[in-house]
Amino acid sequence: MRAIQAKDHSAAAAPPVPRLVPLSGSSRRGRPAPKDTDGTCGDVGAAAPAFDVTSVDADVPAAVGRVLDGILADRLARAGATDRLFARELADRVGRFTQEGGKRTRSQLVWWSMRACGGAEEHSADAALRIGAALELLQTCALVHDDVMDGSAMRRGRPSLHTELGGRYAGSASPERVARFGEAAAVLAGDLALAWADDAVAETVLGPWTATVVRRLWSDMRMEMVAGQYLELAGQITAARSLPRALRSACLKSALYSVERPLALGAAVAGADAVTLEALCSAGRCAGMAFQLRDDLNDVFGDPRRTGKAAGGDIREGKPTYLVAVAVARAEAACDRRSLAVLEGALGDDGLTAAGLDDVRDVLVHTGARAAVESKIDRLTAQGLRHFDRAMPATDAAGRLRTLLSTAGSARSADVPSVRPHAAGPGVSEVRR
Repeated sequence: MRAIQAKDHSAAAAPPVPRLVPLSGSSRRGRPAPKDTDGTCGDVGAAAPAFDVTSVDADVPAAVGRVLDGILADRLARAGATDRLFARELADRVGRFTQEGGKRTRSQLVWWSMRACGGAEEHSADAALRIGAALELLQTCALVHDDVMDGSAMRRGRPSLHTELGGRYAGSASPERVARFGEAAAVLAGDLALAWADDAVAETVLGPWTATVVRRLWSDMRMEMVAGQYLELAGQITAARSLPRALRSACLKSALYSVERPLALGAAVAGADAVTLEALCSAGRCAGMAFQLRDDLNDVFGDPRRTGKAAGGDIREGKPTYLVAVAVARAEAACDRRSLAVLEGALGDDGLTAAGLDDVRDVLVHTGARAAVESKIDRLTAQGLRHFDRAMPATDAAGRLRTLLSTAGSARSADVPSVRPHAAGPGVSEVRR
């Protein structure tokens, strides 16, 4: 393994992110509907359905779900007109996967950011819900492609999309060809979800100023996701365990997309000023990093009945997570050859057994990596809330948004015993049992 510096990195040292276009000339509170160049509001109000924002406040996921249902109904009808087999076997699965999604956290962040920044008009509500629905479709793309790249057979407690698609044609060809078909079809499914997400944003009625900002944010977010995923893949193939690179990848592939960009999109819809937007982005980046670090812990220590996927996927794939980078750095600093050998043997071993994963868990606890990551999550969460509190007045909407940010990294992963008795002596425990 490559020697790395055994030093923790604070949230202030997180990788830089391209700055957003300043939203000059706007106010945070109660911005009127964006006007077209002729001084009118164009068709913003006419195109937006009537929304009772207080009813949406009461159940944001349900409101996003209703908008998403409308978008998908249109897309699925058009898919059926294109080709019935394509619609039945691919488009319908994309629709079901999206509709049966998780907690809709990203779309909730868009909504409550919009509301906390003073958005209450019908056009703002419509735009926030449509962008939230688009994020759900983008999430479908990300998860389906992730499962193909990771070879994950399960997602949300059910067969992953490529596994399900392959099973549709089981027996039609050799198992290898069927598996390859499932993966290729899932790539197309992810592409379709991405196209539908882009369509939803493009068709959202916005004033020209807001449209420019929203579409730039959306464009940056898509590229950041791809860049972060590529850094992760490059780290897997090179077995790089760099702390700064692990943080960079986590920031690009998850923190920005999961928290910071949704906050920015909601604020832009409401017409937030540049100072408020910058503070929200800082808060979102910290909370997003905490979210990703928690996800890394849950992958190793979480209960599959709660996570919906098999434990240890990141270890078997050899992913260069921050958790692993900390463990390697601490083992190297302590000249702990036993722990290094366990990690070296387990990382990237797709045949790693449950007993081998237990050995890895022991090392992550014994080196202090698990505790260090838990501590970093707490620091990132606190730092994010400080950024948020300095920028936002104490309103009900701001309180709801603050709660979402404070819980991003709070789901403790202590579902698996922390550690077994550590083996005495310098020998290396067997990891392929």
